[in-house]
Amino acid sequence: MYEFVCWDRRVALGKLEEPSTTRRSQRSRESRGWYSRGYLPHVDGPGLIQHITFHLADSLPREAVARMEQELVGYPEDQQAAKRRQRIQSLLDSGLGSCIFDRDDHARIVEKSLLFGDGERYRLLAWVIMPNHVHVLIEQKEGWLLAKIVQSWKRHTSREIRRLGLPSCTRRISPLWQRDYWDRFIRNERHFQTAKQYIENNPVVAGLIDSAERWPWGSARFRELPSATRRSQER
Repeated sequence: MYEFVCWDRRVALGKLEEPSTTRRSQRSRESRGWYSRGYLPHVDGPGLIQHITFHLADSLPREAVARMEQELVGYPEDQQAAKRRQRIQSLLDSGLGSCIFDRDDHARIVEKSLLFGDGERYRLLAWVIMPNHVHVLIEQKEGWLLAKIVQSWKRHTSREIRRLGLPSCTRRISPLWQRDYWDRFIRNERHFQTAKQYIENNPVVAGLIDSAERWPWGSARFRELPSATRRSQER
């Protein structure tokens, strides 16, 4: 049995009262807790803050994944999961696959989909749309399972993007998105700040831009620009 302490940022900040017994029982029915759909393990529940990553189906070629797995054999088993996440993120950041979100019209569809559910299905806390993958930080709401949220993003964006038109190298890819996704629930305030910074700075780390605030498809652009960057743009 897995046992996890679910951190709710509103409780940590003193903004949420302890739920009643009735609400606790409702939440236990609606929440799936820790589960696996046969691929990646997931944890799910209302009030959780979740860092979610999902990517295009062609962004991790089999050959690249096979090489990665061979390299991981040399690491102790207790280190392999963390190393695997690091390697996969590096592969995604290297720009493999069709990278259709280099196109503004495709990236705009994804961002609109993320914003559409904000406030009703989840609370959107941070996001970034990279050329071949997406990072999102949300707070789950009651009645909305994480898998259903991610599925709605993928289904809607896939339909709209195909309607716009895809590069010839991508048209035969079905589905457009990789079937599964990664999620990590946030444990505390420090973890929250680290995850938010990681998400918003991903374009900088990947070498795509020099300032997160200048990336056109992420939440960092809504922050006030650092004074040095603002002065540079004003020139």
